[in-house]
Amino acid sequence: MNELSPIGIEAIAHLRSDFHSKFGVPRQSGLVASLQGRIVFTPPYRQAEALEGLEDFSHLWLIWGFSANKAQNAKHWQSKVRPPRLGGNKSMGVFATRSPFRPNGLGLSCVKIERIEWQSNEGPIIHVLGADLMDGTPIYDIKPYIAYTDRIDDAICGFVDKIEKKRLEVRDDNKLLQAMHPEKAAALIDVLKQDPRPSYQEDPGRVYGLAFAGYDVKFKVIDDCAYLQELIKL
Repeated sequence: MNELSPIGIEAIAHLRSDFHSKFGVPRQSGLVASLQGRIVFTPPYRQAEALEGLEDFSHLWLIWGFSANKAQNAKHWQSKVRPPRLGGNKSMGVFATRSPFRPNGLGLSCVKIERIEWQSNEGPIIHVLGADLMDGTPIYDIKPYIAYTDRIDDAICGFVDKIEKKRLEVRDDNKLLQAMHPEKAAALIDVLKQDPRPSYQEDPGRVYGLAFAGYDVKFKVIDDCAYLQELIKL
């Protein structure tokens, strides 16, 4: 018997980040610890008292929505998906993956609290590190990370444990990154090291474009090395 959920859900905040498109966003939170983001609350929830005590925690869980999946529809979800990390040619049950194409399109991420800005023109703002979210992503709830219950030291992670964690070398032979703020340039290098390409793409002649921090970043990947080609101001 199918039951309609009686729970109403609305965005309490939005994540502001340097990613204005999906390509390049880290596949999981925490992979690029240097990525900066801001949690900006919607007007009904811009209340400092709602954050009281949060300054004593180091990390947060974010419950958010895959808002960029325009075709998201619970009535047309697929039970099997092809995780990019498996090369895009092997299927898994959707509930055994973190695929964004889910019946309800909800995401879960753990981020580090960098600081809380208690007063601003947009109310209290939580500055975070390590988010794997696009700019403008709706956040439906935040909860503090609690180590003694949330950390499971003997956890087994299925096919994920068997995936080789490949990292790229990044080359900026033409010193293009000097045009960026040093913190943004360092974060971009960390993003490229994670190899944002789909696992099944191995074309050394292809130039990829990544929108990051107000720039269109052009790069090639040859023999496990990402070579920066252009940095175009957007």
